[in-house]
Amino acid sequence: MKIGTHQLTSQVFLAPMAGTSDKPFRRICKEQGAGLTISEMVVIKKHLLKSKKSKYRLDFSGEDGPISLQIAGSQPDELANSAKHALDFGAEIVDINMGCPAKKVCNKASGSALMKDEMLVKDILTSVVNAVDVPVTLKMRTGWNTNNKNAPTIAKIAEDAGIEMLTIHGRTRDDKYNGNAEYDTIAEVVDIVDIPVIANGDITSAKKAKDVLDYTGAKGIMVGRATQGNPWVIGEIDHYLKTGMMAPKIPHNLKKLTILSHINQIHKFYGENMGVRLARKHIFWYAIHLYQSSYLTFWNKINKVSEPNLQYSLFKEFLENNESN
Repeated sequence: MKIGTHQLTSQVFLAPMAGTSDKPFRRICKEQGAGLTISEMVVIKKHLLKSKKSKYRLDFSGEDGPISLQIAGSQPDELANSAKHALDFGAEIVDINMGCPAKKVCNKASGSALMKDEMLVKDILTSVVNAVDVPVTLKMRTGWNTNNKNAPTIAKIAEDAGIEMLTIHGRTRDDKYNGNAEYDTIAEVVDIVDIPVIANGDITSAKKAKDVLDYTGAKGIMVGRATQGNPWVIGEIDHYLKTGMMAPKIPHNLKKLTILSHINQIHKFYGENMGVRLARKHIFWYAIHLYQSSYLTFWNKINKVSEPNLQYSLFKEFLENNESN
């Protein structure tokens, strides 16, 4: 599929996840075959640009394209301005966040809270599309709550405004991440718009990805939490969708190289103190995914380490000692 002039090589995308889909993780997921990775959500305002969070979230130097940068906000002018600035940081695709259910986002009438006001959504999407000359995409939920699943209405508004791709998480804002994602609403949207629709929510395996695509008719799938500690799931899904066969099992030594490369990239990108802190959650996710029966003792030990070389060497030793598992 294409977004604007960008020809994507895979139907499998990495979801924008605050605290996860940063530059080092996007690189790892692209190596595994992701056709598109979307940045962590960014609010591009002058008084925020000097913050550490913005500094790292807006760094795309040396990253393979297309670069998709997700912006958030609550007003048309604000988001249009953010979209313009996104291009200054290298964005080749601008994604608008109308899917985040977090209270700190929704309490400011942004994220999925915007779905309550369809006229405001229309004004925002039109303003952003008119502000930039790159493709604009939209990520949203099925609606505000179970009684108000207005994704089909907003999808038509988005298509008419010039949005070039929709991603729909199969839950409402009130659902947060509870219960099971539903795909009926996504299928309904696919039937009424001509732009590509990407299905998101609870896609944890190659088989589930194929089932969701077949059921909804979506053009692709977006994987989020399932990649935490398991970026290889992207390649597994991509292989299955392209060949109809399960991907060969990845040898432990190759997984070890990917993991250690990721941790090393985190240390280099964020620096000594911040790098160690941010690497901890990824170490935890990798350890629990690969070694559910033995990770706890190791985690209690490495969680106290504050020096990057020691953190790296202890994790490498742990991986090598468990290589036969």
